Parts: sequence; structure tokens; C-alpha cells
Amino acid sequence: MIWVLLHLALVTACMLRILLRPHRQPESRLAWLVVVMVLPYAGVLAYLLLGETSIGRKRVERIRAILAGLPRPEQTEGWPDASVSGPYEPLFNVGTSISGYGPVGGNQATLMADSDAAIDAMVADVDAATDHVHLMFYIWLADDNGTKMAKALMRAARRGVTCRAMVDDLGSRDLVRSPLWQEMTQAGVKTATALKIGNPLLRILDGRIDLRDHRKILVIDNRVTYCGSQNCADPAFLPKAKYAPWVDVVMRFEGPVVRQNQHLFASDWIGNGGDDVIAVLREPMTDKPAQAGFPAQVIGTGPTVRNSAMPEMFQSLMFAARRELIITTPYYVPNAALQAALCAAANRGVDTTVIFPARNDDFAVGATCRSYYEELLSAGVRIYEFQPGLLHSKSLTLDGEVTLIGSANMDRRSFDLNYENNVLLHDAEVTAAMRGRQMEYVAQSRPVTAEDVQGWRWTTKVWNNAMAVLGPVL
Repeated sequence: MIWVLLHLALVTACMLRILLRPHRQPESRLAWLVVVMVLPYAGVLAYLLLGETSIGRKRVERIRAILAGLPRPEQTEGWPDASVSGPYEPLFNVGTSISGYGPVGGNQATLMADSDAAIDAMVADVDAATDHVHLMFYIWLADDNGTKMAKALMRAARRGVTCRAMVDDLGSRDLVRSPLWQEMTQAGVKTATALKIGNPLLRILDGRIDLRDHRKILVIDNRVTYCGSQNCADPAFLPKAKYAPWVDVVMRFEGPVVRQNQHLFASDWIGNGGDDVIAVLREPMTDKPAQAGFPAQVIGTGPTVRNSAMPEMFQSLMFAARRELIITTPYYVPNAALQAALCAAANRGVDTTVIFPARNDDFAVGATCRSYYEELLSAGVRIYEFQPGLLHSKSLTLDGEVTLIGSANMDRRSFDLNYENNVLLHDAEVTAAMRGRQMEYVAQSRPVTAEDVQGWRWTTKVWNNAMAVLGPVL
């Protein structure tokens, strides 16, 4: 009898916790309740490990204290005034409400030709650095491109440039344990790891292990920054080579938006135990932004930023579309509001296109994504599946005028668990370049039709829908 009472007490306590936890979508609560009821002990353990988006109270307090103490980019001497007016002003207001960075004008951007070209351009900028190089990658491999970057940092450090390199402790665990990482440190590169795991058994007592820093940031001399989907690795991406090539998209930026990415890097660097970089944030802007530059803003999200920030940004862009909406994302596990917003765009006559990889490196995410095809197609969304490799690009173009590019996927991990960085910009020329790249993806993709979906075996449909039920848990 005592064991029955203990069983009921354990399960009931966990279920109450699920129901009382703030900022939880109803479907997420339901998914976890089902898991706990079907697999009581395993379900309770899984919820304790993976059910909540806490990185630990002490970490949260430290990060918020650090952010409060950092000088804001707009406090920089010579910072230009800028605003966005017209129909897209609300989009930038949403971005400002998320991470506090307002839109700033006078920016320029260049779309990199491909992954190798992006790394080569980054290395060239590092080789031209005169003061500092700040770098953050979720995944950094000791392959050809990864070694190129490491050697460029070592060259810069040896000629007196201050180099700070940070990686996620889980995503780049192989590099951190490699001789290359040690060579960088010995050459004078300041290194750090984000969200250290340490002893996993002790780490789980102070927040989730799988909350990761998924950002990709490179800032050089307060002059140049890069933003996009690419990790520091070859397109072959050896850990998952069977899905290669991994196809990414990256932009190189100059202008005041660089300072916003610098501030975001500083919050990560100091928040994860790095040295003080406040002096770099206070450097005056000696170069006036070009008058012809476009407005842009950095959008940084994560578990310590306000709830539902990234899906709200995506939804706002979808609702703002009037003529055309094109999206590429490798991982599509939407919440109900995001799926509804995407369908609503097509239903009101917007030419809406989404491009997914034909083969996904995560079988559960791939199945979940396909569970939404029928509803999307019924609304008039055109779906393409990219064939040559794994389309890892995260991009959105809107009405040929607005672009969102960065690290965030349209899945629950990016919404709730990962630290992400994106850039939102308003410029017809840059957006045309990004749209052109998206059309290249379409040309290498197979269109998915309603007949295709209706022709799936019933077992495939059951599998896809079963994975979608677990989507909030995934």
C-alpha cells in the first residue's frame, strides 16, 4: 500500500508541476502529461531532466547582472540616430522588444557565395584585423575550414591582435579536447566555452544540460561582423557526413549593426567567465555610416530572454507579408501559432514558399515536419524539398524588401532552449540577393504536392503524426 501511495504522490507532484509551470504552451503540457502517465518513472525522470527551460538560478542572476552592467550600443560616442517608418516599422519594434537593440541605419551587407567562400572571407578579415577578433560558434570542427580559422586567429594573436574565441561546450566538445584548441591557447588566443556541462550528474541539479549556445558570431575591430547559419566547419560536416553537403547561408555586414553583434558577443563572453571587454564596447564610432546604408538590427534570443521571443518574431514577419514570403529552415517543429501564421499568409493570397531538406539528420524532426505538410498545402503554401544535401540555411525574405538571417530554426529548440542570433534588415537590393539564393535552392528541390502526401502509406502518416505529438517534448 505504501508503494502505491508513493507512486501516486510522485506522479501527482510531477503532473502538478507540469500544470503550474509558467510560460508553457497547452500542447506542451499535454505531451508531458501523456509521457508521465504512460511511463510514470521514466516520464518523471525525463521531465526533471528535460521538461523545463532553466539554466540554473545562479546563472540567470549572473547573466542579468552582466547585461545590466554592459554599456548599450546606442551609448557609443557618435552612434547615429535611425528609425524605420512605414509598414515594416512594427517588425523592428518587435525586434527591439526582444533584445533591446533598435534599428540602426547606414549598414552594408554582402551575401557569401557558399560555405567555403564564407570561411575564406572570414579568414581574410581576421588576417586584416588590427585590434581585436571576437568569435563564437556552436560547432567548430578541427577539419579544413576549422583549422583555417584557428590558424588565422593564431597568426593574429602573434602579431598583437587580441583574439577571443568561444564555443559551446557540447556542440564543440571534440575541438575543446583536441590539440588544435591547445595550440590556439598557447599562441595567445583567449578561449572559453559556453554553458559548461562539467559533471553531468551534478549539472542536472542546476538546470538543463541541453540548453545550448547556438549562436554564430564573428566581430572584427568593431568594423565587420558575420551572421548566418554556418558553423565553423567544412560543408562535408564529418560528424554527419552521410547528409553532406551541408548548405548554409552567411552575410558579411559593415556599419553600426556590427556594434550590436559586439554587444551580444560581450554578454556571452563575460557571462561564461571571459575577461572584461567593456572597453571595446565604449570605443567611439570614428567612421560615419554611409548615407546609402540600410536599416538593420540584431535580434538575440535565449532562455534568459523573454518567453516566446523567436516564434513571435517569425509570426510577426508572416503576418506582415502582403505579396511574397519565402522561408528556408532545416528544422520545422512549430507551435500552433506559428503554423497558423504560415497558413494565414497563404490563405490571404500571399505567394508563400517554404524549402526544407529532403533528408533530415534528425529523424524525429523530419517526421514531425512532414506531419504539417497536408495543412500547409491545403492553405496554398508551396513546399519544396532540397535534394543535393542538407539545406541548413535559416532565411526569410518578405515582399522583396525585408530579410531575416541567422542561427534560429523554426523548431522548439530555437524557440525555448537555444541562445540564437539573427539580423533583421530592410533593403531591396540585399533582399534580392537573398531571394536569388532561395530561388537557387528551389531549382535544386523537388516540389511536394497534395497528391504526394495523400499517397503516403498509412504507416508513414501514423509515424509522422506520432512524432508530432511528441514535438513539444522534442
